[in-house]
Amino acid sequence: MAFRESFSSEPKIILPAAYKFNSYLPLLEGKRVALIVNHSSLVGSVHLVDTLLKKSIKIVKIFAPEHGFRGDVEAGAAIDNQVDLKTRIPIISIYGKKSKPSSEDLKNVDCILFDIQDVGVRFFTYISTLHYVMEACAENGLPLIVLDRPNPNGFYVDGPVLDSCCKSFVGIDPIPIVYGMTIGELAKMIKGEAWIHDANNLRLTIIPCVNYSHKQLYELPVHPSPNLKNQTAVILYPSLCFFEGTPISIGRGTDWPFQIFGHPQFHNKYPFSFTPRSRIESINPPWIDQQCFGPDLRKVNLKKIYQSKKINLTYLFEAFQVYPIKDSFFLKNLFFDKLAGTRTLRQQILKGYSESEIRKSWEPGIKKFMTKRKKYLLYDDF
Repeated sequence: MAFRESFSSEPKIILPAAYKFNSYLPLLEGKRVALIVNHSSLVGSVHLVDTLLKKSIKIVKIFAPEHGFRGDVEAGAAIDNQVDLKTRIPIISIYGKKSKPSSEDLKNVDCILFDIQDVGVRFFTYISTLHYVMEACAENGLPLIVLDRPNPNGFYVDGPVLDSCCKSFVGIDPIPIVYGMTIGELAKMIKGEAWIHDANNLRLTIIPCVNYSHKQLYELPVHPSPNLKNQTAVILYPSLCFFEGTPISIGRGTDWPFQIFGHPQFHNKYPFSFTPRSRIESINPPWIDQQCFGPDLRKVNLKKIYQSKKINLTYLFEAFQVYPIKDSFFLKNLFFDKLAGTRTLRQQILKGYSESEIRKSWEPGIKKFMTKRKKYLLYDDF
């Protein structure tokens, strides 16, 4: 429920749609309901599962995205099916072996309710889970209700639009890296642009947030994933996640992931250092137990980022310049291309393109996307 607003003179309390019981409880009463939820699915300090059970809603199963139902599994780790110890509700993983509920999974389900806090960045996989859940609902004739939540990066749009050649679970729909839409608005776009099979068959209901607009800055009341521990990490995430496709550490295995970056060979360049260790949220982080050197961004001026409304490419350029072996800066698996959503950015960096040249190459895609985006907005735009 917490938020911070800087683009408007009169602050208002922003509430996620989960608070609007009168809007969605009537759609669930008497139904066998499946939930797509995780640790961020809160109404105040109470989990949505507990809230709905107290209101006599019949929850027959829970589908868990990346990081699991409790949000404590490290990035990329497979999640097994299980039974929630507290409620005895079956939990089915839709991250790892499969990405969407099967027809068998949905046999005893009358409708699906989706309520997960997103961060508004294409490679954050909760929106890929949304995509596949929408497709499963369309294919199996089930209504989908999305409880919308504010987007902490919803005040701008930036980055290359996804090229189909780089489609993956960290980039599934043709949107920019930062797309400036809530998860409810994006769901409308996915259906409206027919980016899923049988899109016309999908019965989609979006329950909007209260008092949200894209002119506002929303501060998350809960960390959305194990390695996005605070607002600074959430705001830096679009700029630093590129490093996941390089040998550069972004601080996994420390207390400050996505707030620092570095490499063991940067020892002559930076006074700040950190040493990644194995921990629950990052079992085997890059450069585990080795001292890394690099910039400390923990006290970065967030106001400047809010005002710039841009992905900061400076960090990527800086690391590339000081990295000693340019030909091995990008990992051989080309995961960088999947994160960027294009092969072009990697090629431009290797060829020495300037930031202005790179940004100019993004402009046609962003302009086309912005035109589409307008059709699906639920809130005042920035």
